[in-house]
Amino acid sequence: MAGTSSGMASTVAVLMGGASAEREVSLVSGRECAKALREAGYNVVEVDCGPDLYARLNDIKPDVCFNALHGRWGEDGCVQGLLEWMRIPYTHSGVLSSALAMDKAKAKEVYAAAGLPIVASVLARREDVSAAHVLPPPYVVKPNNEGSSVGVYIVQPGSNAPRLAETMPDVVLVEAYAPGRELTTTVMGDRALGVTDIITSGWYDYEAKYTVGGSNHVIPAIIPAQIEAACLDYALRAHAALGCRGVSRTDFRWDEARGLDGLILLETNTQPGMTPTSLAPEQAAYCGISFPELCTWMVKDASCNR
Repeated sequence: MAGTSSGMASTVAVLMGGASAEREVSLVSGRECAKALREAGYNVVEVDCGPDLYARLNDIKPDVCFNALHGRWGEDGCVQGLLEWMRIPYTHSGVLSSALAMDKAKAKEVYAAAGLPIVASVLARREDVSAAHVLPPPYVVKPNNEGSSVGVYIVQPGSNAPRLAETMPDVVLVEAYAPGRELTTTVMGDRALGVTDIITSGWYDYEAKYTVGGSNHVIPAIIPAQIEAACLDYALRAHAALGCRGVSRTDFRWDEARGLDGLILLETNTQPGMTPTSLAPEQAAYCGISFPELCTWMVKDASCNR
């Protein structure tokens, strides 16, 4: 196959696994991406990331790293910094944008500065949240720097303050509950791919996201043209405001009764899942982009210095 001089990387290291709470999801994403890249003609080395990552990459000497890690250390700027130091081009967002997007409170500050709609939220100590309501119910409690709906509590009106697990971080994010439908939009470079309506029997939690049949994805979402256009616009603006590159996915809640005022931006994922039940590959397929084509585009988009 062609070498790097023609824009095709001869060796791609797919980074996956790691030590975060999303390790198992990352392993699935990594294996799917590795398979797709082999189909596309790349020489692929799968790397289950650990403390020896620098040494392993130094031995492999990949032309590009495909970052299929999820959660802390892989999605928050840490591994991106290592790859910048080693001068290995990598997929998805750079150090600063990865760190910003992973820190939900900081990301909300960026969204607000960009004029994007968000709900009220506060950072609070775990023991304070367990002792009394820090916001009027209904509200949501979640780690400030995890994904895949890990450690999410929904507190309904009339409920006591939640008794948070000891595994929750010392400081958590508490935000007003945004009612309505779950919508999401994937951005690929400078293009918003579409809007998916995520239908579940309850909260779109870890099981609903990664279990086959756990949720039903309707694409294109059956929503008013104004709401579709707003989702596409907000996702592109969030991608740009955070300084993202490559593929990102922005999640929304939409309260139909309030029209456009009911559309709330929840968060942006700089490394959305790439599993068989994941939303970003599904939206790409809707646009006529096969999974190997999507992964190939991401490898070609890989870079440093951002």
